Amino acid sequence: MEAFAEIKPGRKIIQRIYLGFMLWFVGRAVQAAARVDKTVAKEFAAMPEGYTFSLGAFPSGPYMVVGKDAGGRAKYLGGNISKHEIHLEMGLKSMGNLFTMFTFRESTPIANARDRLFVSGDVPLACAVVRILDIVQVYLLPKPVAKLAIKRYPRWSLKRHTLDRTMVMIRTVTGL
Repeated sequence: MEAFAEIKPGRKIIQRIYLGFMLWFVGRAVQAAARVDKTVAKEFAAMPEGYTFSLGAFPSGPYMVVGKDAGGRAKYLGGNISKHEIHLEMGLKSMGNLFTMFTFRESTPIANARDRLFVSGDVPLACAVVRILDIVQVYLLPKPVAKLAIKRYPRWSLKRHTLDRTMVMIRTVTGL
């Protein structure tokens, strides 16, 4: 029997850079939305103190880590999962699957239905995190793109679509 050479996939540097930036931006947007939006703040209030969750591509990232600090506020903690105790790990089975999700060709429910998303941790809190991410995507994306990224586009007031969206964007960019 002949020995076959193992074929290793390419590094996909551009995908990794794009996903690293998107996860950084979404992580900061989660932090900003928790300070602006009452629904996101309520979801974080239901989480235990010191709770952290991560979202990323299995096995080697990139990742984003968001946690609830001692004051009960959401805090973006960076992209290094080895520095923090992760209570809920949400991941996609490959960087390609995460790229498909973050280029808005596939929504989170469809990725879950196609068995691309795995959750390690408390399932009810994972549902809360998905609700938070859906709200953040509505804040960050224009309506036609957001409709591709989430299951149902919400009916919000004009204030929430304009003023709150502006505040989330400003806080995301400035890190406040």
